[in-house]
Amino acid sequence: MINPFAEKYITDTKDELLIQSALQGNRKSLEELIYRHQAWIYNIALRMVFYPQEAEDVTQEVLIKILTKLSTFRGESSFRTWAYRIVVNHVLNMKKSLGEKKHFDNFNDYWRAIENTPDMDLPNQNTYSVEMKTLVNEVKVSCISGMLLCLDREQRLIYILGVIFQVTDAVGAEIMEISRDNFRQKLSRSRKQIFNFMNDKCGLMNKNNPCRCEKKTKALIDSGYVNPKNLLFNINYVHSVESVVEEKSKRLDELLDERSQKLFRENPFQEPPDFVEALKEVIDNKEFRDIFNFTN
Repeated sequence: MINPFAEKYITDTKDELLIQSALQGNRKSLEELIYRHQAWIYNIALRMVFYPQEAEDVTQEVLIKILTKLSTFRGESSFRTWAYRIVVNHVLNMKKSLGEKKHFDNFNDYWRAIENTPDMDLPNQNTYSVEMKTLVNEVKVSCISGMLLCLDREQRLIYILGVIFQVTDAVGAEIMEISRDNFRQKLSRSRKQIFNFMNDKCGLMNKNNPCRCEKKTKALIDSGYVNPKNLLFNINYVHSVESVVEEKSKRLDELLDERSQKLFRENPFQEPPDFVEALKEVIDNKEFRDIFNFTN
């Protein structure tokens, strides 16, 4: 799997070759271009909106924008920059997501909700067909994903790029269309908010902290927040984010809050649905086909 956020990716000419081929009427090249980027766009969307089904809708909307504007790509910047600026503009300006409506937009309210969830012993494994460790992990990933929603959208996106996907300030600034200094400052503020919350509350960070995923699991199952028959974050768990992000930033690894950042990078890198299939109606549209003059 390619990592479009790697520093070296800027010299990767594969995208440009695929674009040239697609604009000359090669449908397979267009489909390969979608395959190369759909998982990364989906994983950004998922962390922005929380719910997988909504992330699928956002990803499809973004891909449609990229495809319909592809003929305007002039190569004045890398395709990475051009395409992910479309992603950024879309997720920053989209309507309020269901996840944003149902969750909390600040850490104080989020912690009160956690405190109000009673600590309980884990239920009997025989009660569920799913392994208990998978259910506990679902609680962990869900909670960490909820923390992201406590950041405003720009902070959230910068945290996703800078901490979870470990982009450099050069790449992050380029995609966000801000200065490198500004990117570093905004990343530092978002990182500090996450770290302060986890360092004070999260048992994954400090064994002396009050909150434990396994203690909240039964109550969250009983309340319907976690559904063993419909897991949100473990269905397509093939990789962790850390395993697909090849290049690590030494600067980030040296920070005091590396442990909290690592927890976010250990979250699932979800395999998306096949958006080529989902977009066939668009690709087969006559006006769209006329733009690309498909030959196959």
